[in-house]
Amino acid sequence: MSLAIMSPPETGRAAAPLAQMFAPTLASDEERLLDARVTLLLQRFLGSERVTSDVPFEALGDLLPGAGAPAAPALPGDYVARVIEPIVEHSINTASPRFIGHMTTALPYFVRPLSRLIAGLNQNPVKVETAKSVTPLEREALATLHRLVYDRADGFYREHAQARERTLGILTGGGTAANITALWIARNAALGPRGELGGVEREGLAAALADRGHRRAVILGSALMHYSMEKAADVLGLGISGLDRVEVDRRGRVRVERLRRALEEHRARGDLVLAVVGVAGATDTGSIDPLDELAALAGEAGVHFHVDAAWGGPLLFSRRHRGKLAGIERADTVTIDGHKQLYLPMGIGAVVMRAPDAARAIEKQAPYIIRRGSPDLGRRSLEGSRPAMALLLHAGLHLIGGDAYEALIDAGVARAGALAAAIRRRPAFELLCEPDANIVNYRYLPPALRGARARWSPADMEAVDAANLRLQEAQSRAGRSFVSRTTLAHTGRGGGAPVVSLRAVLANPLTTEAQLEEVLDEQEALARALEGGGGP
Repeated sequence: MSLAIMSPPETGRAAAPLAQMFAPTLASDEERLLDARVTLLLQRFLGSERVTSDVPFEALGDLLPGAGAPAAPALPGDYVARVIEPIVEHSINTASPRFIGHMTTALPYFVRPLSRLIAGLNQNPVKVETAKSVTPLEREALATLHRLVYDRADGFYREHAQARERTLGILTGGGTAANITALWIARNAALGPRGELGGVEREGLAAALADRGHRRAVILGSALMHYSMEKAADVLGLGISGLDRVEVDRRGRVRVERLRRALEEHRARGDLVLAVVGVAGATDTGSIDPLDELAALAGEAGVHFHVDAAWGGPLLFSRRHRGKLAGIERADTVTIDGHKQLYLPMGIGAVVMRAPDAARAIEKQAPYIIRRGSPDLGRRSLEGSRPAMALLLHAGLHLIGGDAYEALIDAGVARAGALAAAIRRRPAFELLCEPDANIVNYRYLPPALRGARARWSPADMEAVDAANLRLQEAQSRAGRSFVSRTTLAHTGRGGGAPVVSLRAVLANPLTTEAQLEEVLDEQEALARALEGGGGP
């Protein structure tokens, strides 16, 4: 086959020459066609308040063309009609003001044009040779996050922000990679080279622990730690049993004295405690651990203190609410997700480090890139090749700005308070715990069990859980609005057993209090239909 022309047979129109397909131009017919069609599809999709279609997930695979790449290229218009249009039609409209179940929301105006710029530039921040100008931009964006958390003097940032041997933060694809990176730093720092032994990085975990006389390594934190901590424990060689989840109080905050006791017990058994993890915005509840107390405990014990603030970190913008994160500035490492309450798209996470040289513990080199002493960001990063998402992080910090972020945070917390108040007013619902920030946990109560919780039998508790499970699934299928669900063991409402909780996440700036009432109205109507033997 000639590389000059690739023509799909019997389409009535030849495809563009292969060279033209890759030409660095913004004016090809194919690009204009795709851009116009995609813009129209997006406008129609985002203009609807519906959360999704009523087509079941199980049927969507049948709408796709099937596995296998065709020998000849498809026409752009045909591909859009056959593949892209159904994908858009049946996507989840996370921008809908009635989508209040997960940590994804409407995006600001600059995201779509700058996302196109990121794709067009195709920079790879692993190395300066493929990201010359993006590298200092990324360093500056991370220094800005560092300042939000640690608030050091101007001279500190002049000295360290662009210094190639200093690392104030590491950009990742999300909070999971950021948490793994933070605990990787903690592990390597605690088990570095000693004498003739090369440390954990060279010798492996078993040899490094044995050299220091330890039985095993563990991480301590709240029972509500994100599941990425289990991934970290697995990847770092601790095993999931090396993650000790400590009991929380009824507000979802770790019981510090029990964590202190757990730390002492582990040390008495010969375990090495690698890190204490504080949660600043649990994904289930939004609850915030007493970070100042945890920082003091970790400091006394000489243990790495990591704060997972993927969700709650931006509360630092709010003068009204930043006090809830008191002590975060004492953390060795902090995770913040850009694609949560910084209102940026998926794929932007970060870990910032109090000490500018902390990331040396995970530094790697290669002879063709990220050489020793180079300014390449990939020297101290879990991920290799990645897109230049720092463009969006930097843009968010400047085009939204601190005052608007404060307003967004304050409005989200107020919205959660309004939903909690609406739940208290309705006999059909029960608030399971007071919101710490902007996540609300509640449940539906079947008519026969309202006002009689003290007399519930185990069978009654199971019936309430089953009713909430059915309700959440019915609302999701109907597609008009969305609230997620979880299970909570700390509310004191289940006789010691976990209870099914409906979970509303109030971050979307487009959501009104009237729409929150409508979501509750729909839940009550769906529940009545289910109790009557019907369905949505």
